[in-house]
Amino acid sequence: MKAILVEKATTVDHLTVRNVPDPIAKRGEVIVDVKSAALNFFDTLQVQEKYQIKPPYPYIPGAEFAGIITQVHPDDKDDTSFKVGDRVFGSTQGCYAEKVSCQRSQLLHIPSNLSFEQASGLFITYPTSYVALVYRAQLKAGEWCLVHAAAGGVGLCAVQIAKALGAKVIATAGSQEKLDIALKSGADYAVNYRDKDWAAQVLKITQGHGADVIYDPVGLINDSLRCSAWCARVLVVGFAAGTIEKIPANRILLKNISVVGVHWGAYAKHDLATVAQVWTELLDLFEKKKLVPVVYEKIYQGLESVKTGLNDLVARKTYGKAVVAIGGVAPTNSKL
Repeated sequence: MKAILVEKATTVDHLTVRNVPDPIAKRGEVIVDVKSAALNFFDTLQVQEKYQIKPPYPYIPGAEFAGIITQVHPDDKDDTSFKVGDRVFGSTQGCYAEKVSCQRSQLLHIPSNLSFEQASGLFITYPTSYVALVYRAQLKAGEWCLVHAAAGGVGLCAVQIAKALGAKVIATAGSQEKLDIALKSGADYAVNYRDKDWAAQVLKITQGHGADVIYDPVGLINDSLRCSAWCARVLVVGFAAGTIEKIPANRILLKNISVVGVHWGAYAKHDLATVAQVWTELLDLFEKKKLVPVVYEKIYQGLESVKTGLNDLVARKTYGKAVVAIGGVAPTNSKL
């Protein structure tokens, strides 16, 4: 099969497609023909040895995919939860390939109304935003929810989930194009966080009340505290801006603010029951079309285009989830 093979620390521009042996499933695994794979920023770090997960060389990068099961391990044939021909999505190391071997525990069935391209980017973003807003912040109908980087992968998920919960959503982004994307996806208001007075704009929108829940995958907590409500819940989701902030504790005290960490990946180690419940609730919302995954309008075609897609991601040219079609040709455009 064809795959991107990394044999030493490299850069995205030097990623190359090679012929490699087909994967072999171990017990508890299935083989999937990959139809689409998601592009993630951490992939660019991993190939440079700058990410916490460092697979042994040589390895195939890529962590999220969607496709069709073509083989199950002979010892698992009595387990009918996943069978040959099933449309599935999931996560495993090595998704920038035509085939992948994946543990059953890391697989889910694709909702009937979603494409491979939409499904390939679900496994990390949606549960991250869902567990943040529903379980950690306990966002309620009628509350004000401020979502930073609202046109990004987790940001657009947060906008949709907050609206599904009945919240009033204020989206932030760094360009008018991305603000428009957030508004089309359900945000009630949009503010450019490059404006010096963006926090004052949030206060004006909320008529002085401030944001009850702040969803921050960027690293804008200190500025966000200026427009937070009494008893606000601030969700620390990530640090896309590259700086880990130091938060003055007195500002947290004065407004009775809760600062809450969100690390979805750790739930697989510490709380499997919540993982199962989150996916049950999310899949129901997808089936009912209350949540609709947004795929970047340019679907990258073939493994050779992975480096172009990753570079576009780093340059912040994309919105929603950027994906590459691998098994067969996908449409070149995806409407919101």
